[in-house]
Amino acid sequence: MSSLPEPNSTGLLHSKGWQVAMIGLGTATAQLDSSVNIAFPAITRGFDLAIPDIQWVVICYVLTYASLLLAMGRIGDTVGHAIVYRIGLIWSAVAFLLVGCAPSYGAMLFFRCLQGAGAALVLSCGVALVTSLYGEAQRGRALGIYTMMMALGLMLGPLLGGALTAVWGWPAVFWFRIPIAIAALLLLRGLPSPPPRQTGDRFDAWSGIALIVGLVTMLLALNRMREFSAIWLGLLSIVAFAAFGFRQSRAEHPIIATKVLTSPGFALLNLISVTASLAAFSVWLLVPYYLTRIPGHTLAESGAILAAGAAGAVLASPIGGRLIERLVPAEWLVVAGAATIGAGLLLLSAWTEQTSTALQVAGLIVQGVGLGLFQLAYTDIVTSALPIEDRGVAGSLTLLTRMFGTVTAASLILMLFEILQVQHGFFEAFHLTFQLAALLAFISAGLLAFLPRRISP
Repeated sequence: MSSLPEPNSTGLLHSKGWQVAMIGLGTATAQLDSSVNIAFPAITRGFDLAIPDIQWVVICYVLTYASLLLAMGRIGDTVGHAIVYRIGLIWSAVAFLLVGCAPSYGAMLFFRCLQGAGAALVLSCGVALVTSLYGEAQRGRALGIYTMMMALGLMLGPLLGGALTAVWGWPAVFWFRIPIAIAALLLLRGLPSPPPRQTGDRFDAWSGIALIVGLVTMLLALNRMREFSAIWLGLLSIVAFAAFGFRQSRAEHPIIATKVLTSPGFALLNLISVTASLAAFSVWLLVPYYLTRIPGHTLAESGAILAAGAAGAVLASPIGGRLIERLVPAEWLVVAGAATIGAGLLLLSAWTEQTSTALQVAGLIVQGVGLGLFQLAYTDIVTSALPIEDRGVAGSLTLLTRMFGTVTAASLILMLFEILQVQHGFFEAFHLTFQLAALLAFISAGLLAFLPRRISP
């Protein structure tokens, strides 16, 4: 009689598809933070805040996780991505509970920083875990699935946030993610074991501190671009990055090798990721204001229309992954993605008060398809360019450049729009801003066309 198959090889909890789904579920705990935006009015009322004060709910979270991403990615490369990922899920679950129970606004902001640290632990190792399950031959497919799951969380956030806040109040947008994090933690089985640590392969704490200070001050400087304090924050950021570079050039096991950062093709690719993300994020900044000026849309309908962009990315990502695996080089797909972002933004720039909902959704889907293709191809190029043992750093770097783009957009795009609105009124300013954003995306696509066939830092 033949022996039964080993559960580890055939059981559902150990199947590749199940593991990827659970990684995606855990990653969703961070992406679903888009649900918080819809709860801003309730939070403002709950703590009796002035409207401008609500920005710190975003700033504390974003600054924390963005500044920690590269450091956490390097720690994952050193001690094991699965370990860091699981710690991140536990940390996040506790942080969600604390934020929802915050007795004061100050306490809430502190707990949001803790939540940001949990997000950094989870997001820094997601790419590494998914690609390790599929292997290098199927890296495009793995990244397509992972990018789709990231976009799905971003899409569902506003839809769930409105319903949860209406029934249970603003704490619900944090508490509903606790069972998601716990489920992902308990159901993850059979993830790759951490590689054996090499002698001297340790995390350089001083480099990590300098990097975190540099990123925090840079992001604050971008956020405060219209204020004098941005100058001092920028100078402090330069000093911190100089210290980081000095330390890295002498470290036996740097967080990210200096030659990687100074490679012209690799540096240009990451700079273009910032500009493309800047252009794409204009949708989340300006479209909500447009929808509030169009009669006939309820809050739920406006949220569904806005989610169409993320839905486009959900549709495009797995298709793009298969294209990379079978037919289309990632270097071509990243150009197509940036150009499609531009096309979608150009469609948005033509919106008027009479534009139908169908055309609004179509424009957002086109832009979302472009963003999904761009992010997928960009991530594939970065992960293939860096050594496989630095996969945590590679995944973290792709997220960090996107974050720089969104933070810069929050300052530059809004400043540009406000200037144009004073001169031309809302709708003309809306048209001109999206035309300029589309132009930026098309320029990014043109520059990407000159990248080498294979980027080797």
